[in-house]
Amino acid sequence: MIRSVIFAAALACLPGLVAAQQTTRTPSHCHALADATPGMSYVHRASLTPVAEEAVDLHYVAHASFLIRSHGGLNMVTDFTGFIGSTRMIPDVVTMNHAHDTHWTSNPDPAIPHVLPGWGPFGEGITHRLDLGEVLVRNVSTDIRSQWSGVEEDGNSIFIFEMAGLCIGHLGHLHHEPNDEQYAAIGRLDVVMAPVDGGFTLDQATMIRVLKRLRASIVIPMHWFSLFALEDFLEGMADDFTVVRLEDSRLTVRRDTLPSQPTIMVLRAGYIRDD
Repeated sequence: MIRSVIFAAALACLPGLVAAQQTTRTPSHCHALADATPGMSYVHRASLTPVAEEAVDLHYVAHASFLIRSHGGLNMVTDFTGFIGSTRMIPDVVTMNHAHDTHWTSNPDPAIPHVLPGWGPFGEGITHRLDLGEVLVRNVSTDIRSQWSGVEEDGNSIFIFEMAGLCIGHLGHLHHEPNDEQYAAIGRLDVVMAPVDGGFTLDQATMIRVLKRLRASIVIPMHWFSLFALEDFLEGMADDFTVVRLEDSRLTVRRDTLPSQPTIMVLRAGYIRDD
């Protein structure tokens, strides 16, 4: 715990805002439609090849880590552990949560320009709003269970990526249903990566309730440790969501090709390889 606090304090000294790149960002409807019915969204496939214009590439790496790639060449990794595969690629942005050491690293490569921890000093949380021009990365703090089964207030972050007109959310190691203020801060998600283990984070019933309220066009299950847990989650969502099993680690998202019916896209984890 001491190591986490010292590390977080050091990272908090990094600049919070970065000058925008020349590439401009297509505005998302993340908050403009926060109280509206589901609207347009994007779905796109991620790889190390160039990303199409007005598209986002998603690659499920492992556990709770995703590689998110933009048309302008930005590479972002969620719940970064220090290893994403046999690749020489160095991410531009990594986000981390510290509920367990499978969601962060205390020694990120110093060549990574932007390292965003999802926690601050114990109980204080942290605020990120990183504007890279093409992409805006922000967070919404939530609580987690502490090392001794207590509560660490604001110890987890839901990270949100606004890019290509899309609002993409990663729930991190979520341990409770967001309150109304947190739901409002999250806004209208088009794509959400959700932990569906059924116990280490939220129980299945609560996670299903959260996702049905968020009503994202695409839900990508993560943080599942057995097919039983995954199938239990899918069964609980089947009344409102279409289920698509892609048997792949990659997905390409575009706002103009989002499914008309809220859909669960089941990806298979796969490490990044340069070939």
